[in-house]
Amino acid sequence: MEEFITLKPIGIVESSITIRDDMPTNGIQAGIRVFPPYVGALERIEEYSHLWILTWFHQAPRDVTTAVPSKVNPLSHRFGVFALRSPSRPNPVALTLVKLDRLEENTLYVTGMDAIDGSPVIDIKPYFEHDTVFSPRTPQISPLSTNALQKTLLKQALTHHGETCPDLLLGVRMALSADKLLGYIKSPDVQVQVCGSSCLADTIQGLCRARLANPARFEFCSSSQKHSVWIKGNKRLSFVGLRDLDLETFWGLSDYEIFEVVMEETGYVKEEFQ
Repeated sequence: MEEFITLKPIGIVESSITIRDDMPTNGIQAGIRVFPPYVGALERIEEYSHLWILTWFHQAPRDVTTAVPSKVNPLSHRFGVFALRSPSRPNPVALTLVKLDRLEENTLYVTGMDAIDGSPVIDIKPYFEHDTVFSPRTPQISPLSTNALQKTLLKQALTHHGETCPDLLLGVRMALSADKLLGYIKSPDVQVQVCGSSCLADTIQGLCRARLANPARFEFCSSSQKHSVWIKGNKRLSFVGLRDLDLETFWGLSDYEIFEVVMEETGYVKEEFQ
């Protein structure tokens, strides 16, 4: 027996994007204007750095049960919409994790919002520490284009590391190359070894989601040299000796122009890293 549920929006999204297909996969900066009757519900919300925003994707079809994540990778397998974050679904409720930049009167200014202008806001919830799952099991749905993958990795790295620094950018670039040359870097059978700074190690660990134990997939040694090794099965991909380049040139060159890249068929030999 069907039950009818009434939802009353508590606010509205104010965004520069007005068409759903124009929205970048990583979202944009936007405002969430809370309606006057609910302003009191914002008390102490500035104490949180991130929020969950539930919106209603009013332009999305509601008669869809399967979809291909075409904005990420149009060549991907088809999934049921309950196994995707597709906007097209029986009830187009969207769940978005955003960074809270500031609160001005009754408007939350956030980064990472993926709802278009005028989208009704159903609810706002704080992001808590227990929401984090460091190494979840997920299917591989990697962006098809290198540019899109780079943007995704950069966003993930900033979320994990907390600030932009030269070694964060280096870590993102190494991960981008590893994902292209070796395969899905979050796979449980990918092992990663990093020599260099703690910033480089933190960035790469955040991107590959490899733990130090249970299972052990990540190793780090502090060093003035910057070096990473990625191992999957009998394949070993090594990035050694970043060339002295400015950042604009650095991002524009190919994997083999930037790094001394070695890819070989080998078993895992721990002593090589020590």
